[in-house]
Amino acid sequence: MSASLSSGSCPPGSSPVRIIPLSVVGSANPASAGGCATATKGGCGSGSSAGLPQHIRDKVHDHPCYSAEAHHHFARMHVAVAPACNIQCNYCNRKYDCANESRPGVVSEKLTPEFAAKKVLAVAARIPQLSVVGVAGPGDALANPEKTFRTFDLIKAAAPDIRLCLSTNGLALPDHVERIKALGVDHVTITINMIDPEIGAQIYPWIFFDHKRYQGVEAARLLHERQMRGLEMLVAEGILVKVNSVMIPGINDRHLVEVNEAVKSRGAFLHNIMPLISDPAHGTHFGLAGQRGPTPAELKALQDACEGDMQLMRHCRQCRADAVGMLGEDRGAEFGSAAIDAIAAEIDAERMNEARSAYRSFVARERADQSAAADAAKAQVASTGETRLVAVATKGSGRINQHFGHAEEFQVYEVSAAGAKFIGHRKVSLYCRGGFEDEEAMPGIVEALAGCAAVFVAKIGHCPRKDLAAAGIEAVEDFAHEYIEASLIDWFAQSVANARTIAA
Repeated sequence: MSASLSSGSCPPGSSPVRIIPLSVVGSANPASAGGCATATKGGCGSGSSAGLPQHIRDKVHDHPCYSAEAHHHFARMHVAVAPACNIQCNYCNRKYDCANESRPGVVSEKLTPEFAAKKVLAVAARIPQLSVVGVAGPGDALANPEKTFRTFDLIKAAAPDIRLCLSTNGLALPDHVERIKALGVDHVTITINMIDPEIGAQIYPWIFFDHKRYQGVEAARLLHERQMRGLEMLVAEGILVKVNSVMIPGINDRHLVEVNEAVKSRGAFLHNIMPLISDPAHGTHFGLAGQRGPTPAELKALQDACEGDMQLMRHCRQCRADAVGMLGEDRGAEFGSAAIDAIAAEIDAERMNEARSAYRSFVARERADQSAAADAAKAQVASTGETRLVAVATKGSGRINQHFGHAEEFQVYEVSAAGAKFIGHRKVSLYCRGGFEDEEAMPGIVEALAGCAAVFVAKIGHCPRKDLAAAGIEAVEDFAHEYIEASLIDWFAQSVANARTIAA
């Protein structure tokens, strides 16, 4: 079993927090200084940033979207100040005042830049994990440039240590790189789904550029040219670029390998290949037309094909445009207008400063302990070509700390002699609802965990354990509240040894 909990290991998350400045990081070109094109495999996108240059590690170590390791410890926040969009995507349907859907383009309310900045400070007072604030819609951040940049100006003045990032389709990007750089925005995400305009025409019905509407192949060609130009300009300024791509089976799934090569060659730091969300209830063109999304196995196969020496993000949750909290959770409902005003009136600057500093110190210790535990466990694994897929129920902090019945998603790892590699997550329906077991949810959970040899949990009941066993999935609670990676490696070593004993 991996190292047990040490004293003082509980995060100081209950105290309010004040924003404090962090040291300024470098801005060298990531492509020329060991960015995604030259970083070692197993970098930030797959859990460890050890192979990255120091100035890049400084930029991603606390960014939950750019580092799979950081997403265990740090939270993000999206402020919905950008409602307009300059393109139409067949997988998108923007919805306002919607609290029941968790996907990009959906918000409960649109914010002014002034109120967005006030909300950021209120959230930081309640969530010490908050490290990043971004504008991701609900339209396009750069189709609303003045609202986006006014928001960044206000946040930068009020909370200088919070990282700023934005997401864009890239159409207007080349016109705004200089201002993005001046504001200190050092993380930009571009959604790039194609480099072939013929394929792009199947994804984008139209774009609106320079006071004119373009359609079909012409629209896709112009969008592609602008996206590539914007990407190259950002990289030249030392800004880290994450490329999002939506995997659409039968349309761009095979083509995304070419997209990966194109963005990698231009210096993109991270590639996030996401599954199409195609529920007809969302009202998108693809959803209503019956276009299916990829299976987890199809998504993993494409991600594996694109990885090589390219950083791959596998922990994306396809968040709402007003998401608040750790990845995989959304605490936005806690921060309505009345709550924000009440929190703002109670903020104690000194206590906030102490709590934020204490949380970062706690995370630094946790990460060091987790790394040491994983290294020690890995040293015990004999050389083997075997691998296992395993699922983990976790509430964060890099620990196995969630009851099976309380999990709405499981994190999936590929475990081998090389260690434990995070490869994605599987969403499920809750098994426990209001203290009662929902037996109807179990078949869906078993289906979601297909291919996994085991599921690691803090606790599990007799009935779900039996159902999992019938499906060939081992329920493991021996490592409750231990570090994830070290525990998985320990279990893997035992599993391999037991299998060899039986075979002998």
